[in-house]
Amino acid sequence: MSELKFLELHGDRVAYQDAGAGDEALLLIHGMAGSSETWRAVIPPLSKKYRVIAPDLLGHGQSAKPRSDYSLGAFAVWLRDLLDELKVSRATVVGQSLGGGVAMQFAYQHRDYCARLVLISSGGLGPDVGWTLRLLSAPGAELLLPVIAPPPVVTAGNKLRSWFSASGIQSPRGAEMWSAYSSLADSKTRQAFLKTLRSVVDYRGQSVSALNRLHLTSDLPTLVIWGDQDKIIPIEHGYAVHDAQPGCRLEVLGGVGHFPHVERPTEVSELIDDFITTTNPSPEAVLSPVPEQTDN
Repeated sequence: MSELKFLELHGDRVAYQDAGAGDEALLLIHGMAGSSETWRAVIPPLSKKYRVIAPDLLGHGQSAKPRSDYSLGAFAVWLRDLLDELKVSRATVVGQSLGGGVAMQFAYQHRDYCARLVLISSGGLGPDVGWTLRLLSAPGAELLLPVIAPPPVVTAGNKLRSWFSASGIQSPRGAEMWSAYSSLADSKTRQAFLKTLRSVVDYRGQSVSALNRLHLTSDLPTLVIWGDQDKIIPIEHGYAVHDAQPGCRLEVLGGVGHFPHVERPTEVSELIDDFITTTNPSPEAVLSPVPEQTDN
């Protein structure tokens, strides 16, 4: 894993990984309650050919957690400003889960920065989502979360996880879910999590969808990667993208859940590399910003 770096952006601390020195850049955007750590297995192989930038989104990981706007549009602007700070003018944008929704919003608002788009188990493509997130989006979750993830339980769980790991018992999918769960033991992280969640999910499911706007990026090379065992956002959303934008490339990974980049990092790295190698970046053009995704 590359070393975590820090900078100040608009008065807030930003944690990020920045590895490799290739001519082309990749921007990796993690999911809800995640961090740049989620990309630990794909950054090393990809950074051999590309400059790979993976931030902890505001409110996540080791980045600041201010009382702020955690909408898709706000994240997109924040990522644009981060790329400016890092002197990156264009990148292939890769987003997983919530990060996929952010990536699509980024492509709409800041198209001139986006060379290609890679969506991994992406949010923002239909209402379906796991019942846990629907429950946590409901009023009163502020009172529920401290009970669900109290620090003593998280500490005990971390010790148990270390014991299993030392014994050679590992579950990449389970480890990723535990990492998200354990982050909620911190009160500021919980507050940022709830603001982020409620900007995209309510009791009926996901409240934003990009499906009716995909035609606006029809000339943007797009790769969609999904696990056929995803219990959080179903594979049907991947097929829906392909139907709405037939020119995109869809790769379905058998036996894989919501975290293909963690469960099959070598395969995902190779798919991204092949996609970049076999496609030309979209023509540089500055388009008028499109309003943030709204209800279906």
